[in-house]
Amino acid sequence: MSNIQIPPGLTELLQGYTVEVLRRRPPDLVEFAVDYFTRLREARAQTSSPPAAPPSGSQDREPGPGLVADADSETEDEEDLDVPIPSRFDRRVSVCAETYNPDEEEEDTDPRVIHPKTDEQRCRLQEACKDILLFKNLDQEQLSEVLDAMFEKIVKVDEHVIDQGDDGDNFYVIERGTYDILVTKDNQTRSVGQYDNRGSFGELALMYNTPRAATIVATSEGSLWGLDRVTFRRIIVKNNAQKRRMFESFIESVPLLKSLEVSERMKIVDVIAEKSYKDGERIITQGEKADCFYIIESGEVSILIKSKTKANKDDENQEVEIARCHKGQYFGELALVTNKPRAASAYAVGDVKCLVMDVQAFERLLGPCMDIMKRNISHYEEQLVKMFGSSLDLIDPGQ
Repeated sequence: MSNIQIPPGLTELLQGYTVEVLRRRPPDLVEFAVDYFTRLREARAQTSSPPAAPPSGSQDREPGPGLVADADSETEDEEDLDVPIPSRFDRRVSVCAETYNPDEEEEDTDPRVIHPKTDEQRCRLQEACKDILLFKNLDQEQLSEVLDAMFEKIVKVDEHVIDQGDDGDNFYVIERGTYDILVTKDNQTRSVGQYDNRGSFGELALMYNTPRAATIVATSEGSLWGLDRVTFRRIIVKNNAQKRRMFESFIESVPLLKSLEVSERMKIVDVIAEKSYKDGERIITQGEKADCFYIIESGEVSILIKSKTKANKDDENQEVEIARCHKGQYFGELALVTNKPRAASAYAVGDVKCLVMDVQAFERLLGPCMDIMKRNISHYEEQLVKMFGSSLDLIDPGQ
């Protein structure tokens, strides 16, 4: 036994795998190991550097067009596993080795980061952040701490805000300006999307300790609000972990999402927000532009459509109920699938809680479910033909 030597690289190899197991907590360790080491082999085969060089795995991920707003805005197909090529010379060891577990209930001992702001700056910051889903589940104290910690960054044309492959240092919210999303793969750099005066980016590298998956370049002068990595992880990531524990089992029970892989469902948990509605409150309005997709967490929702053939006593188009949705069912997808205005209105029946996903996350994460949702369009049309003698209301929603 004394002649047995540990092969070079084995310790780093097993450390990388162990870290991923602790982070992902897979139900099947053997299947997870097969997937992990298969990806590791593919990453090694694709890199042109020697085995001991830092990985170029970040170039295997491509952001989708139109990524704006939230949660996974850096990539369209974020890899399920971030598989580093083990190397004791890897410059990212200091970041990847952070012993931060968001599931642990530990007392905050880090000093609070505060960047002083004028009243005018604070107003602009609040306006820029109001639609950022990552902030939606924060309580008022957490949100105030996040806003205190954010700092303004003025950018010039052609300035690189982040570069693909770099360590993640800050999360950014766009106040103004236009930005290109560039991805380099096989020594070819191409634009895969743009930001136009709204949205956010940079959270994936901070949430998952991965290198930057894309380069963001300003195509106009602009203004960003940055949040440092430590504050982001301490507040946003920890809050996300609490949200994940709360929503995991429910998301797994939603029939529409059963066709997704476990890792895909977990990404959905990361980007959804919870919203509550009172009895009779209108959730979506027929004719309006669609910006969100809804899954009912509790309660009941009535779907109504304005009939072009029926009028109320005020000679206005009468709203007619065409469906009732219950816990685990979804609505609001039709306008997102067809890229048309809302075809119907939705109202809360009693107190209702919904899980809400913005349009960018919907397009990025629910691609595998799109066929199911498209099949439902014919079902909606059948209902309209049965009730109104025409599907015109669905095809051309009225105001």
